[in-house]
Amino acid sequence: MLMTEWNMEDAQKVWFEDGWEKGREEESFSIAQNLVKLGLPIETIISATQLDPEKVKALYQLNP
Repeated sequence: MLMTEWNMEDAQKVWFEDGWEKGREEESFSIAQNLVKLGLPIETIISATQLDPEKVKALYQLNP
């Protein structure tokens, strides 16, 4: 049996970090959508947003 001590402060830090990452990715995705609409090259968008290339490629398929 694994015994660990649960700490509310540590849990809140993890929740905050998870929320921060999710919000940051959502913002990057929104920016990528706008850049696709402007017609920027896929390589530029990937470099600027640091998103997974597959996600950016999917945006191009949605906005031909």
